[in-house]
Amino acid sequence: MQDNKLPDDLSVYNQFIAELKQNILTHRYRAAKAVNRELLWLYWRVGNALSQRVEAQNWGAKVLQNISTDLQRAFPGLRGFSVRNLKNMRQFAEAYTDLDQLVKAEDLFFNVGFTHHILLLNRCKDLTERYFYMEETVRNQWTVDTLEFAIDGKFYQTRGQMPNTFATYLPETLKATALLTFRDEYLLDFVNVDPNDERVLERHIVQNIQRFLLGLGKGFSFVGSQYRTLVDGDEYFVDLLFYNRVLKCLVAIDLKKGEFKPEYAGKMNFYLNALDENEKMPDENPSIGIILCKSKSKTKVGFAFKGVTTPMGVATYRLSEELPGAYRDVLPDPDTLTNLLNEPSANDEGDE
Repeated sequence: MQDNKLPDDLSVYNQFIAELKQNILTHRYRAAKAVNRELLWLYWRVGNALSQRVEAQNWGAKVLQNISTDLQRAFPGLRGFSVRNLKNMRQFAEAYTDLDQLVKAEDLFFNVGFTHHILLLNRCKDLTERYFYMEETVRNQWTVDTLEFAIDGKFYQTRGQMPNTFATYLPETLKATALLTFRDEYLLDFVNVDPNDERVLERHIVQNIQRFLLGLGKGFSFVGSQYRTLVDGDEYFVDLLFYNRVLKCLVAIDLKKGEFKPEYAGKMNFYLNALDENEKMPDENPSIGIILCKSKSKTKVGFAFKGVTTPMGVATYRLSEELPGAYRDVLPDPDTLTNLLNEPSANDEGDE
């Protein structure tokens, strides 16, 4: 092959490049997961060693400063072993003393970063609540900021509290599932500007549809935006239309930039009746509607629901600009971490 010869078939070349890119992304993701797993084990071992030695020797807080200084002297430029983080490692090890429990939950536990774990330990005393947020973090790829916001917003405590008409208009077998499928509030952390109208918000969601789907939860697939349906020869358009495989129904989302207004319920009721008449398959369940607003009064929502005949709910959303400030990063940088994990003495010290 001549050095300066270009590919004859660009489609073959482009396909080859696409395959290379996918391989790189896949293996980088696997490498990141492997590094995170080893990092958590290292931090657990260091924390466990500290816990045992501090208790056995009755060491005071001053000793942690000495340990931190000695480690950083041994590994110049090493990050992640400050006094503060050594305390975090000890807290981490003392919170999860059962190694069998960690191994059993490996797919979930080791996909969550150390900084996420420390935040959960400090903010969530109940183990079930922590695992709930771990699942949400992994599924939605939450940053520490987003996780902190979710905890502040009491996502765990408010599950199933979205105002809705599910109990009246859904089959008995679906009521509980539908209630847990939808949230009272959604994080649109990929939207970094306050939209001046609903179409701008819709455009941001469609451009980030994969992240929006992850945020919606299990079983959702995207059908389309501005989905057209006909009623008596006139065209009507649903902002966003999805299908949920678990509920086996269409899910219509109507976007609103401001506060909920009672007339929104009537409009959604109209859409859902039209979808059931024109789009729903015979073996599917009634379509569900979600009115997604910036804010809502539950009293107004309750009054508005008295005039509807279809299953719907009203949820709110938050944008990225409303999330808390940057959370301090206490993990080593990638190069330092790689060197640390490849250095036998570092692992030996962590196992003591």
